[in-house]
Amino acid sequence: MTTPSPASPDAAPESGGPPSPTPEQFLAVQQSEEFGQLRRSFRGFAIPMTIAFLVWYLAYVLLSTYAEGFMSIHVLGNLNIGIILGFSQFAMTFLITWLYIRHANRSLDPVSSRIRDELEGDL
Repeated sequence: MTTPSPASPDAAPESGGPPSPTPEQFLAVQQSEEFGQLRRSFRGFAIPMTIAFLVWYLAYVLLSTYAEGFMSIHVLGNLNIGIILGFSQFAMTFLITWLYIRHANRSLDPVSSRIRDELEGDL
């Protein structure tokens, strides 16, 4: 007994679902002002955050390499500035992730959902 093979992910559903958007429709969306605003909003967040994180990370690496005396200053018990700054890398990662989620939920997701719904004909 053979089992039917699953349909490919981009095949139209047999139940008469919405047709797939055409390349022309994708191009029209890509050239729309709304899509341009979506890209600007994403880049306006992602580029500064990437730069901020890289600067913070490289500052930590350079301090670790060239400022051993500063990094070894004890703050509390065996905790020194180097350990605290090292753990701050994790905090910075979580902070940027939280900020991105907040930005995406407020600015990116509503616009991208609207574009997707228009493209798929769900409106």
